Amino acid sequence: MQGKLTILEQRELAANIFEMTLTGRLVRKMTTSGQFLNIKIPQNELLLRRPISLHEINHEDETCKIIYRIEGSGTQILSTMAAGAVLDALGPLGNGFDISEIKANEEVLIVGGGIGTPPLYQLAREVKRKGAKVTVVLGFASKAVSFHIDKFKALGDVLVSTDDGSLGSMGHVGLVIDKLLKTQQFDAVYACGAKGLLKYVDERFRAHPRAYISVEARMACGIGACYACVCPVYGDNTGTQTLKVCDQGPIFATGKVVLV
Repeated sequence: MQGKLTILEQRELAANIFEMTLTGRLVRKMTTSGQFLNIKIPQNELLLRRPISLHEINHEDETCKIIYRIEGSGTQILSTMAAGAVLDALGPLGNGFDISEIKANEEVLIVGGGIGTPPLYQLAREVKRKGAKVTVVLGFASKAVSFHIDKFKALGDVLVSTDDGSLGSMGHVGLVIDKLLKTQQFDAVYACGAKGLLKYVDERFRAHPRAYISVEARMACGIGACYACVCPVYGDNTGTQTLKVCDQGPIFATGKVVLV
């Protein structure tokens, strides 16, 4: 659906990382964590919309939150917009995280890296509501660019690693997970983050029956019409099979697509 969302608040969480609170009737359609909005930047020369994942959905007050990092002119303009401004958005788009089989008391591992962590908060909320136990592993470049760790701690156990060791353990999240798996098994695994993180999770949990990764890709239409965001299918030797990240993803089971 296409709709208008009004900015209620915008704040900088860390250097060049912003959280925006939005309201509008479109929120009523947001029912699945892991989906995203394709937002039109209010400047005529910027034709392509910007895909930004949903961080938090609150139907009670008809609000949602998105978190994004300034990457170019579009997100730079977005960061200057104040409360009261209206955004044109398509959404919610994508398939979202599958939590249909999550049961009470199951162990769920949620893995996030950097700007890939935002959609995992809504996921953790939904998993918690189902009575499952949540373990969250978050990786950041440094303490200076970390955010919302306390929000995740309110939902379950949280382990943090940073590249420089300024917060939590030093190194990538794979080191934390490898240590966890020596004493703990998980009924479901979900991950979102940089390609290196996703490759690790995809390989480490390839045989897991309920392990999923959220894939990022450059998009144009966001609705599956333009085929600008395709990725190869794992195991296809012909090189002809692809899946579209925007509407057939962005969530895929591990071992489903090739991360190139």
